[in-house]
Amino acid sequence: MLTTDCHVHIMPMEMMKPSVLATMKAKRANFDQVLEFCRSPRAFLKHLDSVGIDRAVLINYVAPDLMGFTPAVNKYVADYVKEDPKRLISCGGIHPRHTKDVQRDMDDIVRMGIRMIKIHPPHQLLFPNDYVNGVKELEVIYRVAESNGIPVMIHTGTSIFPGARNKFGDPIFVDDVAVDFPKLKILLAHGGRPLWMNSAFFLVRRHPNVYLDISGIPPKTLLNNFPRIEEIAHKTLFGTDWPGPGVPDIAKNLSDFRGLPISEAAKEMILSKTALEIWPA
Repeated sequence: MLTTDCHVHIMPMEMMKPSVLATMKAKRANFDQVLEFCRSPRAFLKHLDSVGIDRAVLINYVAPDLMGFTPAVNKYVADYVKEDPKRLISCGGIHPRHTKDVQRDMDDIVRMGIRMIKIHPPHQLLFPNDYVNGVKELEVIYRVAESNGIPVMIHTGTSIFPGARNKFGDPIFVDDVAVDFPKLKILLAHGGRPLWMNSAFFLVRRHPNVYLDISGIPPKTLLNNFPRIEEIAHKTLFGTDWPGPGVPDIAKNLSDFRGLPISEAAKEMILSKTALEIWPA
């Protein structure tokens, strides 16, 4: 079984705004180690070996105003995963309001072989369906991703970083996206935690193309929030959100998840099989 962590923040920390970096440092005693991993894929791969993770999806996105991340994150992650493309899966992005030529930028993402795109509504300050409100760049992003088989991860739920606007985190706005782009695989990052988990569960059950990413949800509380998780295990992905503020280390997340009172078949789906469907080995 190839265990995949679908949500790890390996990213260019030097781009972060000082206030964001301070938030990260305040919650991570081993921040120097995190910096080393962000600079050295070999060091990070050794860490994955030590915690029992075979593959990791490296989450990057563009949010220059709020987080400091520019489109340069795409080249960063495309270069980083070259160390071991079978184990390291690239996630990049485009900011719909900052791109000057969204078609060209999407063509670049396809050319670089980036294997997922992330939209972060609370950090990019827009709703995921704002193409209905004139943000036509979003429509191009989704359309090109759909036609090239590139899944899109959409942050759902809250964010504690300075300047984040959490009204944009309600997953119900993804309903339009799932209807309008039925062949686009959509991952609901964090399952709407902590305010909209019922909405996230509904969307996963309603739409064949919508999946649940359980990162950022403490595994020991997972069944409190998703008591019927086994019904959607075939559309659920294990993730940690490490090294996000307050997130325990990957090994503890994995151990706590393995200890849940759900079937071994469901655990295998969530830890391995769903991710292998989205990103074949």
